[in-house]
Amino acid sequence: MLTNWKKYRTFIDDVNILTKLILGITLFFYAIFIHQFDFMLYLTIIMFLYLIIMSGVRWLPLLIVIAITLFFGLTSSLFMIFYGEGNETIFKFGIIHITEESFLRGIHVTMRTLVISFYGMVIPFTSQIIYVFYSFMQHLKVKPKIAYAFMASIRMIPLMFSSFMQLRQALKMRYAVIDKSNRKGLKWIHHLLIPTLSQSIRKSHRLAVAMEAKGFTNGKRTFYYKVPFTKKDLYFILLTIALVAIAYLLNIYLPITNISDIR
Repeated sequence: MLTNWKKYRTFIDDVNILTKLILGITLFFYAIFIHQFDFMLYLTIIMFLYLIIMSGVRWLPLLIVIAITLFFGLTSSLFMIFYGEGNETIFKFGIIHITEESFLRGIHVTMRTLVISFYGMVIPFTSQIIYVFYSFMQHLKVKPKIAYAFMASIRMIPLMFSSFMQLRQALKMRYAVIDKSNRKGLKWIHHLLIPTLSQSIRKSHRLAVAMEAKGFTNGKRTFYYKVPFTKKDLYFILLTIALVAIAYLLNIYLPITNISDIR
């Protein structure tokens, strides 16, 4: 599905998934210790532009994903905004007490969430799921039997969805000759859920038997796909460092709020 959303490719599409994951985790821990409000504000803007330019995704699905991220980012900070501590009261009603300090802390938490989300969303948009497991097997020495099992289970998801939609269409035709009392409430759920689960179990069992027959063991094996580290991994590391450095320099030379410590 993510492949259908792509509009163009960037060099990040060829970066090893391990490099992306390690840098994403590193940025996560680094963002936790950023307490300068302007630094986080500039970093949020830069990561937003980074997502738009480097993801290569079409506008509509990208905007939907960004909107969902903004929603969860804002809701994650509401508790801190509504019930935080501070001296400069902005709004007070019952137990809700919004102060200037709590509002800024909440916005800071929201921006921290957005920075990680914007940077992290580029990873699935620029990575193929099959290369993830091949990289794990080749570089992290994950056992092939485990990696291929996860790969096969992910491949089963669209098959399950397709079976569900076919069953749903078939039930619409059958319901035309079935009494309404037999196709309402929980009975409608049972008509969909039980056949879908039983079909998925049968397909999974056949897939497991086929994998065992073809020798998917934990022994030494060759790989059709090679997922090496290249110069593009180095370029990606330098790009990430440059994005953070630009935000830091803008925070020093072009401050907006001059809030040095938001804690």
